[in-house]
This record gives sequence, C-alpha cells and structure tokens, in this order.
Amino acid sequence: MERKRKSSSGKRIFVHHRIVSAVKRVQFVSDRMSYTVLRGCWCNVIVQNVHAPSEEKSDDSKDSFYEELEQVFLKSFS
Repeated sequence: MERKRKSSSGKRIFVHHRIVSAVKRVQFVSDRMSYTVLRGCWCNVIVQNVHAPSEEKSDDSKDSFYEELEQVFLKSFS
C-alpha cells in the first residue's frame, strides 16, 4: 500500500510502502514546487519536484521562479 500526501492545489506525492517510514518531511511550496526529505543510512536524501516556466514566458516570470527555487533549495538543507 502506498501513502500519499496532497497539497491544497491537488498535487500529490506517492511513496512506495517500503520507504514510507523513511519520509521525514513533505513540503508543498507552490503550485510549481515541492520537495520530500527522506532519511537515509548515512545522510538524508532531498527529492525536489519543480515545473519551470517555459521559454515563451516573460523573463520576469522566469527570474521569479529561479529566485524561489534557490530559496527552496537553500531552505531544504537547513
């Protein structure tokens, strides 16, 4: 049996039953970003799921996305 966690926007993360006990944290940052922290034997594993804006989007939109991604990246290691 797999466990799932759902964000307010309807996004889900599925985790296989063999590793569900290793899940330390699931964080839905926005409609475009989420991350999961898994407890490993020697270190934690962070899995980030992101949906970047396409090339057709404005530069401001892309810059904003990458600034947010950088903040999430730095926060996930703290």
